[in-house]
Amino acid sequence: MNLFFLSTLIIVSGGILPLFLSRHFNLMKITGVLGIGTGCALGALDALSKLSHDGSASASMEYMNAIALAFSIDGLSAFFLLAIFAICLLAAIYSFHYMDNAEKALQTATNYFFFSLLASSMALVVAADNMITFMLAWEVMSIASFFLVIHDHQTPENRQAGYLYFIFSHVGAMFILAAFGVLYGHTGSFGFDAAGLSDSTKILIFVLAFIGFGSKAGVFPFHVWLPHAHPAAPSHISAVMSGVMIKTGIYGILRIYSILNLHTPLFGEMVLTAGMITGILGVVYALGQNDIKRLLAYSSVENIGIILIGLGVGMIGVALGNPIMAVLGFCGGLLHVLNHSIFKSLLFMGAGVVVHKTGTRSINMLGGLLKNMKITGAAFLIGSLAISGLPPFNGFVGEFFIYMGGFRGVAADSRAFVVSLAAIVSLAVIGGLALACFTRLMGIVFQGEPRSRAAVNANEKGPAMLVPMIILAGACLIIGFYPGAFMFMALKAMAPLNLGYGRIPIEPFAQMSSHITMAATLFLALFLAALAFRKLLYQGKSIGRSGTWGCGFTQPTTRMQYTGTSYAASILEFFKPAAPLEETHPPVNGLFPEKTYYRSRVHDIIELNMHRTIVNPVLWLFEKLRWIQHGDIHLYIGYILAAIVILLFFV
Repeated sequence: MNLFFLSTLIIVSGGILPLFLSRHFNLMKITGVLGIGTGCALGALDALSKLSHDGSASASMEYMNAIALAFSIDGLSAFFLLAIFAICLLAAIYSFHYMDNAEKALQTATNYFFFSLLASSMALVVAADNMITFMLAWEVMSIASFFLVIHDHQTPENRQAGYLYFIFSHVGAMFILAAFGVLYGHTGSFGFDAAGLSDSTKILIFVLAFIGFGSKAGVFPFHVWLPHAHPAAPSHISAVMSGVMIKTGIYGILRIYSILNLHTPLFGEMVLTAGMITGILGVVYALGQNDIKRLLAYSSVENIGIILIGLGVGMIGVALGNPIMAVLGFCGGLLHVLNHSIFKSLLFMGAGVVVHKTGTRSINMLGGLLKNMKITGAAFLIGSLAISGLPPFNGFVGEFFIYMGGFRGVAADSRAFVVSLAAIVSLAVIGGLALACFTRLMGIVFQGEPRSRAAVNANEKGPAMLVPMIILAGACLIIGFYPGAFMFMALKAMAPLNLGYGRIPIEPFAQMSSHITMAATLFLALFLAALAFRKLLYQGKSIGRSGTWGCGFTQPTTRMQYTGTSYAASILEFFKPAAPLEETHPPVNGLFPEKTYYRSRVHDIIELNMHRTIVNPVLWLFEKLRWIQHGDIHLYIGYILAAIVILLFFV
């Protein structure tokens, strides 16, 4: 554990030092990047070392013989630590050229400070071994991420996003605290031990914990904060929040499942149902977004749904005594945790370069960026193919194992048949919609002709932003071609889940991995052969260049191109009951109509109803109670005395 504590200490030091160097802008950034990056590199190496060995490492410390802080790193913790440290390392490097406004030096230094707190607190969350340690680290993580969301606090929209995130974060923490309270009330211990609890008590604890952790993970309907907070934060923080922070919610669900050690189909069916709804509606809402970062945020909701589908399949497999189904489901879900952290961080970083260089997040104002941003465009394309679950990229691997787990369930008894078939169909629908979503995003943003002057003048200067994207794009390909080692990591992470299988044999899964590698290698060979054949055919021939055919128009303009809205219109029409479309455009009248406009917005049905049923009534009530706040100090003292008297009589 010494290396783990050393890495977190270095990370925090890398965040504190820039506060004292804000007058020396470049030195301050170098110090922050080196400190956070070095700590994350050490932490990633330590996590990788622990994943390669059996057993766990633990440490504890007591304060005044009353409060014990306990830490333990087993296979599950190490798996999540590897993702956390690796993504934070690349995000720190990316930030060097992204945070380039010397006029906001103190604001940048503050960003590094809270970034270091976020990275270290996430690591402490997954290493916590009792309730007190967990809740302390969880609260630090929530507060640090709140201040990162409101980094650009001058914008009212960002402040509102921060407040919304703060509310959801702490409501979720209340449910987690309630779950821990029930556990403590029955055991009398702050440790993670549920021995002796009745099944009904365990079910209550799991439901409370699932709501609390689901709020952090962005599970429908607790996802409302996510599409507001992720776009508001700087892009390297968006990558960290979407790539790994929301996965602490997934970690919490898995950890509470292992603590309770109750293998009932109810848990699996609940998780699977939440995953199917979250995945489908997440990608539908992503399709309707015109803000590139908001689209990626909703896509994170979709991928949390895919992870939950995998975990649900695994839980049902355990409950029904189908070990192959269980292992495939859990392995696929855990692999997708790692894979999503990679390609979603890549996509947010790519979006960050686009926003940084063009100054706009509206995809309908972009276009043609691939001409001047070849590295960014190629990396974004790889990330888009990976997130769509296409081979030979890493997104395919995790989903393949989940599919295989589902097919194992279809061949089992009738109860498993229904839920497994639902999981397979949901995954297929999510995959098709995701492909449409990222075809739309890639085509509108990077292809075609520029739709604004900002898109014409875009470039991709700043190697510190490009290098992390190249590394992440390479990781998407490496895992897609050679998933074996990463599959073994996922199997190691499953060991602490108390599935009752002992040491899981790796031979059947190694065979699946080798088949994926063989198919990916064959695909690559065919692709290279096609390129070589094309080059051979065109050898010695002159290749001319001319304008694109204008379909009969002599002077085609960018207004004739597809917009993001028109591209997705037919799909969104089908899902209109769950994703209501609001359109604003004045009527076109007369032979010579005046200049008009068209605006559209796809509403999140939960957010829409939340405003109607919760926010507006609460604001109305507070408005009615405004008379209490009148500025008279004497009456305020009277309120305090009245409250004390009431407490003395009734408490």
